[in-house]
Amino acid sequence: MPAAQTARNTAALHRFHAAANSRDLDTISTAIDDFFAPDMLFHAPVPNGLTGPEAMKQVWRTLLRAYPDIHVTIEETVTEGDKVVARNTVTGTHLGEFQGIQPTGRTVAYSEMFILRFADDGRVAEVSGVVDVLAQLRQLGALALPAPHTATA
Repeated sequence: MPAAQTARNTAALHRFHAAANSRDLDTISTAIDDFFAPDMLFHAPVPNGLTGPEAMKQVWRTLLRAYPDIHVTIEETVTEGDKVVARNTVTGTHLGEFQGIQPTGRTVAYSEMFILRFADDGRVAEVSGVVDVLAQLRQLGALALPAPHTATA
């Protein structure tokens, strides 16, 4: 893939994150429609069995309801061929229901990593993601940390 296309793909990812960090659902929805192909494959835990851009919009509706001040920081990107990998840190204050957990007022910070495959038209054709939900749930108090092991004689 030519260097211009890989640069275009990385720049598109940064533009999408700028829209996501606006915290405005209309802006994010428009960016999703622009950024993701209508038949995008989404390989990540998705609510309600939705697919494609609609699944991505539902994810953002859920996140904005739970964390109205959500912010995604791109820590690192790696680009190879038609793929861009982004390692992110997500922060936010839990002010709305999330996965059945009522608002706690706690601040969370968790990691996520996504691999985006771009089509020739510059739109994302496939997304694979891993989100550290365990860290998120622990910070919300939904999961207790195990007691440390102590040595016995």
